[in-house]
Amino acid sequence: MEDRQKARIQKSFAAQSMMTTLGAEIHSIAEGTIVITAPLLPGSLQQQGFGHAGLTFSIGDSAAGYAALTTLPLDSEVVTAEIKINLLAPAKGDFLRATGRVVKPGRRLVVVTSEVHAIEGNTEKLIAVLQGTMVPVPL
Repeated sequence: MEDRQKARIQKSFAAQSMMTTLGAEIHSIAEGTIVITAPLLPGSLQQQGFGHAGLTFSIGDSAAGYAALTTLPLDSEVVTAEIKINLLAPAKGDFLRATGRVVKPGRRLVVVTSEVHAIEGNTEKLIAVLQGTMVPVPL
């Protein structure tokens, strides 16, 4: 993957104030795959002390969207047309890791998935899976 593509994704991600608020960071960028991590901060917990589903969804959606963006020309961005989430287990641990992947690239629609794992020490647990559709839009 070329450096201009990676720089474009990092610049776009940095412009997302929501990701900054959540403490999320891009961990890795590869063709068709993006990994985003976010700590379980006191401000992102739900009433029982687990990571809020909103955090899980937000980083899963962003990982899937940026995975889609890796397959598109430099003069494109993406928006989420639809995405669903299955919450499988409580978000308990030190941080969450969302891995977004492209299932089917396209010029008009990009089908994506994302898996979110909770990481605690050396243990990781799958806590959510997302599937959706991204729509390429011109810059």
